[in-house]
Amino acid sequence: MTADIAGPRSLLRRLRELMAGSQSAEVRLDRITTLIASNMVAEVCSIYVARTGERLELFATEGLNKSAVHDTVLQVGEGLVGLIAEEAQSLAISDAQAHPRFAYRPETGEEAYHSFLGVPVLRSGHTLGVLVVQNVRPRDYEDEEVEALETIAMVIAEMVATGDLGEFAAVRETDPRHVHAYSARGTVLSDGIALGRAVLHEPRVEVEQIIAEDIDSERLRLERALEGLRQSIDRMLASPEVARGGEHRDVLEAYRMFAQDRGWARSLTEAVEKGLTAEAAVQRVQSEARARMLRQTDPYLRERLHDLDDLARRLLRHLAGRGETVSTDELVDNAILIARNMGPAELLDYDHTKVRGLIIEETSPTSHVTIVARALGLPAVGGFDGIAELVDQGDAVIVDGEVGDVHIRPTADIEAAYQDKVRFRARRQAQYAKLRDVPTMTSDGVPIELGINAGLLVDLPHLDDSGASGIGLFRTELQFMIASKFPRLAEQERHYRAVLDAAGDRPVVFRSLDIGSDKVVPFMQRSKEDNPALGWRALRFALTRPGLLRLQLRALLRAAAGRHLRLMFPLVAEIGEFVEARSHVEHELKALKDRGGAVPEHISLGVMIEVPALLWQLDRLLPQVDFAAVGSNDLLQYLFASDRGHPLLAERYDPLSVPVLRALRHILEAGERAGVPISLCGEMAGRPLEALALLGLGFRQISVAPANIGPVKAMILATSLAGVSDEVARLMDSDAPTIRQGLADFAGRHNIPV
Repeated sequence: MTADIAGPRSLLRRLRELMAGSQSAEVRLDRITTLIASNMVAEVCSIYVARTGERLELFATEGLNKSAVHDTVLQVGEGLVGLIAEEAQSLAISDAQAHPRFAYRPETGEEAYHSFLGVPVLRSGHTLGVLVVQNVRPRDYEDEEVEALETIAMVIAEMVATGDLGEFAAVRETDPRHVHAYSARGTVLSDGIALGRAVLHEPRVEVEQIIAEDIDSERLRLERALEGLRQSIDRMLASPEVARGGEHRDVLEAYRMFAQDRGWARSLTEAVEKGLTAEAAVQRVQSEARARMLRQTDPYLRERLHDLDDLARRLLRHLAGRGETVSTDELVDNAILIARNMGPAELLDYDHTKVRGLIIEETSPTSHVTIVARALGLPAVGGFDGIAELVDQGDAVIVDGEVGDVHIRPTADIEAAYQDKVRFRARRQAQYAKLRDVPTMTSDGVPIELGINAGLLVDLPHLDDSGASGIGLFRTELQFMIASKFPRLAEQERHYRAVLDAAGDRPVVFRSLDIGSDKVVPFMQRSKEDNPALGWRALRFALTRPGLLRLQLRALLRAAAGRHLRLMFPLVAEIGEFVEARSHVEHELKALKDRGGAVPEHISLGVMIEVPALLWQLDRLLPQVDFAAVGSNDLLQYLFASDRGHPLLAERYDPLSVPVLRALRHILEAGERAGVPISLCGEMAGRPLEALALLGLGFRQISVAPANIGPVKAMILATSLAGVSDEVARLMDSDAPTIRQGLADFAGRHNIPV
């Protein structure tokens, strides 16, 4: 006899009533199996639950021997029930005992039953159990019956996930990383340690209602949400930061393909028509897809799982009427933000008084969201594939920005150890604070100019807090990167004047607009480039947009009226580029004087040394500039032909390798011949060991992230310059490819904190 499939919605309503009951979990499970058996016109309905150790335990039954409950246990892969759990796929056969995987258990009394229909109970693609119906007579189950039982299994899975089934809920996730303490090591992005609660940058939507009240209404909600999803993806693809191409665009193109897939939309609609809410339909279809893809061996197909998960989350947020990211109201105190990827403007949108740390799956130590994290003093780590899938909103999280570790739901002893570590860091920071007013001078009396790198107004208080000598690099592009529209002349002028006012009589070195490559401004359309880091960016971009460059120069000249303006140009590849940029400064200065405007008391123009070709032009270039600064981030990526933003390459090449140090020594020697001061403002200056090597090479001016002032200054005060210079020279002449270990040994012998 065929089941009455006209009534699956009625069955779902009756299940909901059972779920709301006050009976014990065992009583409700028994009633659920009786209800399903009756609706499916089956003599048997049984629920098997996944237990630890890859076991499946008979938890409730209608039709089999009651004494077998909790006594019958199968291994995953054993028998028909084990086969369903292993493959996460439904199985319908007319003669179960003839199947080669049939496993007879005499205590159940199932020898009288022939036909068998079993479906997995899935949650997030993981098998929580198996739901089975059986009949005495051989029969072929209709597709509608299979789908109805799959829908019921999803309802049971949600009951498990929400704790409605008591002891059953203890096994709601089979991935131990999702319920137990989980630790992993990634890449350090920003120094510091933070303990707090997880806040998902793109939060998941919890499905609260499973069974639909009004099918037509749910179908309409689904259609509107799908259309909203497609439109939002189209808008993102049309945005300037995505339109130029790259991996982000490739991902969104894949999203658009999936979102337009008729088969996906049809599966969602069919789930709604079977009685589920639109949210529950999305969760069911995605859980089934996830189960299939988790069992794939093809790495490409498994990689697409992240895309489908993300797409399903986006659709759920559209259904819930939420934005793409967490709202301000949802942000808790001591928040640890967790994101797949994030732009600098997105991080700045958060209330930084509540954010304590940051975990990003895809980024590198020199990305601009990392720079913003450092400016805000946020401990940050990256390089954790899929970690957002293992964290729930509100989970306890520890971010260790010293070594790159994260701890999700840490055990009590781990948490206690980190609380001790935080107290130790606080004492160490207090020691650094005592050095704030101590002159930055080596132990043998050589003064060192130690400035900070900045780019945002939130950086400016660090000048006084750290005792820095000034701002060795002010990245003017960050104002453009976080703005929703182009900053006008008056706005730029106010911004630069605020920086100079905060610095007082301390020097500020502005870098002209450096956009392109990984530095995208949201209001400017860019053409696609195969190699954006080698393309239309920085000064070469500005020289082809003279109006943009001159507007910035005009704002800087006006802001620095009566003061000393120090300005350097990025990514100079040949002397002619600097000469042309200087001519624009002269033109704007003359125009300002002609209009009777106040002008700077003194102007110093410099270049950033980042392009290797410039190393063989220094003797002709340096006599024409007032100063120069090595931009080690770009110089190193060009020397090694290694994308600094690539997570797999971020730490592959050592800044203390001998070729790098020889290039830096060559620059310093050219500066000495020309009588031009040379500074270094890249990330390597912010690490005490690398900074020690720079002192040994001959650098006397370096600038670092504000958080690194204390450790680098402590190193400088403990260093005898004569001794380290001799040691660096000796190590560079050795056969070792890097001086890292040798210099670390030297620092240890001389009690230099690195």
